[in-house]
Amino acid sequence: MDWKKDSSGRIDLEQIRMSMDLSNYIKAEMSMGADAKLLFEDLQGTLDHGIIVARLARMVAEELGESKEFCQDMALAGFLHDVGKMRLGRYLYGRKKDMLGIEEMKYIRMHPEFSYEILKKMDYNDMILKAVYYHHENFDGSGYPDNLKEMEIPYGARILRICDVLAALVSERPYRSAFPVDTAIELLIEEARNYDLRIFLALQRVLQGDGFTRLMPYILAANQSVREKKT
Repeated sequence: MDWKKDSSGRIDLEQIRMSMDLSNYIKAEMSMGADAKLLFEDLQGTLDHGIIVARLARMVAEELGESKEFCQDMALAGFLHDVGKMRLGRYLYGRKKDMLGIEEMKYIRMHPEFSYEILKKMDYNDMILKAVYYHHENFDGSGYPDNLKEMEIPYGARILRICDVLAALVSERPYRSAFPVDTAIELLIEEARNYDLRIFLALQRVLQGDGFTRLMPYILAANQSVREKKT
């Protein structure tokens, strides 16, 4: 596994911790006949997405004036929020289109619960667990798994929600091209009812700052890797 390093050259210990789960997942999927090349491509995409969401979530939490401990927890929650998709590989890996059938979508929507279960067994704290479990809830109550709304949604999950969407929009996918940041912001505004306005405004400030400027080369490199696999 090609572990990403931070600005000081240190390998993220959480990525190492995750490697055990990824290794077990790979073995299980390959034993069921999964294509190894496509499987590894999707796993790399999941890791790249997790790293982008982690960095965004940390920066937004910092912009909101939260404690160092809270910001670190948000980074962990961002990196690990989609770990439950490892149990759904046979529905996801190698997917070249955005549309999912009804049965597929039903299973995909179970990934927050799977993520919660995996992380609970690894003794992550309650804030991280709730942020991960509820990261697909929308501020207007239209999300899942429990249709929570407004302040019913845990604070960390409200942060993850908008960071997750922004990260997805600016990232290349096998079935579509990445959106420019300005376009991604416009799309977020169109769906503003889904997000906590205070957090939305904090994210907009983050996108104009030096931290996001430093993150962009990582996003562009990840996008280029996906484009090369398309050709």
